[in-house]
Amino acid sequence: MFPAKQSHLHFSSFISVLFFALLVSIPSVGHAQVARMEIHPFQSVTLTDQQFLLGEKNGKPVTLAGELRIPRPGNDRLPVVILLHSSGGIGGYVTDWEADLHAMGVATFIIDSFTARGIVNTTYDQTQLGRLAMIFDAYRALELLAKHPRIDPARIAVMGFSRGGQAALYASLKRFQRMYGPSNLEFATYIAFFPDCTTTYHSDTEVSDRPIRIFHGTADDSNPVAASRAYVERLKAKGKDVHLTEYEGAAHHFPRQEYKKPVKLEKALTTRQCQLAEAENGIVINVKTKEPFTYADPCVQRGPTFAYDEKAATESRKTIKELLTTVLKP
Repeated sequence: MFPAKQSHLHFSSFISVLFFALLVSIPSVGHAQVARMEIHPFQSVTLTDQQFLLGEKNGKPVTLAGELRIPRPGNDRLPVVILLHSSGGIGGYVTDWEADLHAMGVATFIIDSFTARGIVNTTYDQTQLGRLAMIFDAYRALELLAKHPRIDPARIAVMGFSRGGQAALYASLKRFQRMYGPSNLEFATYIAFFPDCTTTYHSDTEVSDRPIRIFHGTADDSNPVAASRAYVERLKAKGKDVHLTEYEGAAHHFPRQEYKKPVKLEKALTTRQCQLAEAENGIVINVKTKEPFTYADPCVQRGPTFAYDEKAATESRKTIKELLTTVLKP
């Protein structure tokens, strides 16, 4: 139970989240039809990266909401993909994936990790939320969905984009699962689009034996693919089921059609030139300076370019369909 003094905060947060969720639940033109849509509030906490790495659970309580879309009527249990948004929050790029998944007979659950925390986006100020906080949110959603009568707890996948991709990827760490994951539950597969892999965490090669799939463009100047390559090589050396798919010339957010005309976000933050590592006491340091990392460090830059790439978008959708057909057996 949370302290009574937090109750008014939970109620107001829930109302704002519910209002937002009801708005995004309205189908857009051309959106795949679904048999049922449900809004589910669930409890999470807001942890700093240091708190998260130390295994603390006493962060600020928050009531988040997720939108569950069930693609067909009946009483059978279905697979589901939990979708984790990027620094820009939930947008059409997330609901576009929903349509593909529903057509396969896979349910979807979109988590809104920002609204109840009073965040619109973290694109220009990444200090508003720890980079690892969404992992905790994903574990709580896994716990919630495993109890749903229409969801098969053995067929729950997680897929994320950019900041959400980082969360989806590192949710695979056994250390994090032991600290925060639900007992006797694990994601069926971990899918990360253009995640930030510039930080080395303790025991970060001790990951799940389930499939881990990363998708990245070689022209990504927000989260460069080189860091993902290095991490994947370390995981493969441990014999893990991990694969990095690279798309030549593709930029950050390559599946997003709203960036058919490339957009350079002049003030958006990127750690593309940083090399970070977890040190003692849960502190993330700048490897070059050996000092605690902050977004004021010289390695932090601005101005990444987001651009749609039709070939990469099409091929990644095909690969995801093949992966989920094999793993989730919809």
